Amino acid sequence: MVYEGARSVTGPLLATLGASALAVGLISGAGEAAALLLRLVSGPFADRSGRYWALTITGYALTAVCVPLLAVTPLLGGAGLAVAAFLIVTERVGKAIRSPAKSALLAEAAGAVGRGRGFAVHKALDQIGAFAGPLLVAALVVVAGTVWPALALLAVPGVVAMALLVWMRRRFPAPARREPATTSAGRLPRDFYWFAASAAAATAGLVTFGLISYHASKTAGIALAAVPVLYAGAMAAGALGALASGLLYDRWGARVLYALPALAAATPALALSGNVGAIVGGTLLWGAAVGVQDSTVKALVADLVPSHRRATAYGVFAAIQGAAALAGGALAGGLYGYSITALAVVLAAVQVLSAVLLAVTLRRARQPA
Repeated sequence: MVYEGARSVTGPLLATLGASALAVGLISGAGEAAALLLRLVSGPFADRSGRYWALTITGYALTAVCVPLLAVTPLLGGAGLAVAAFLIVTERVGKAIRSPAKSALLAEAAGAVGRGRGFAVHKALDQIGAFAGPLLVAALVVVAGTVWPALALLAVPGVVAMALLVWMRRRFPAPARREPATTSAGRLPRDFYWFAASAAAATAGLVTFGLISYHASKTAGIALAAVPVLYAGAMAAGALGALASGLLYDRWGARVLYALPALAAATPALALSGNVGAIVGGTLLWGAAVGVQDSTVKALVADLVPSHRRATAYGVFAAIQGAAALAGGALAGGLYGYSITALAVVLAAVQVLSAVLLAVTLRRARQPA
């Protein structure tokens, strides 16, 4: 609820603070890059130290603090844009701190039910908050006529989330810590790197919602209060995409991941059009792609690497994706100002590359159906 509620209005918020389309793309891309690249440090640290829960709780705490502070940025005058950019990126740093440790905890728990299903159910539950947060923001924007009260109120679910984490910490133990020599020994499998390259191409070729919402509010004339509703719809689509791909992953194997580049390739032509219906459809495709990317992709990572190297693998995997996110954000922001048609064609070509790399991965790994 907290960070997805805020992300639903990030584009319009930055626009009101004076950001250009390129600035929105760079800030969004830098935030996602920080959320991914820094896991290269937090992942190995989690495996070496065994502090999975401490890192998880610390990362969520940063989100619970940074998001409500965005409410003060419209009051800061010329400094508002810089402060907002800092808080957006810092909130993503919190995600970098928590994600490898959280994913390792989840992979451990999901082993009993099937990792495809486990990650899918987790993502679907996550999307309940991602659906409710933007709707809450939209309602408050309608009532207040501005964004900042909604951002301030997101402190409430933030406090609730922290309380739930502390409670759960006492009920579910972290995986046993391995000795440093065991944890750091050996390289990650080559199949893992082939898949990381495929996922990186998929990430680079997937436009951010920051750019979609910027286009929707500035070019297509969609009302500010409707943007969070649009985002909520995308999150609902993400839940369905995660559940479907996760259940099919356990039955058919990793071939189901070909859906990711297909969904991502179709998104820009619709989401960045001038037709409101097409924008809605494209945003739903974007949400479904994100749902697959944040759930079933992680299941394959867990299956490609040894259990004691999972947090490290998630960190390396995310770092590779982070570099792609930064490049993709800058590319999409730059092409947006030049030609939306060129943007859609270039990103579709990147998704074709993602599909080819996935085919190489599956041929090498010989994933069973």
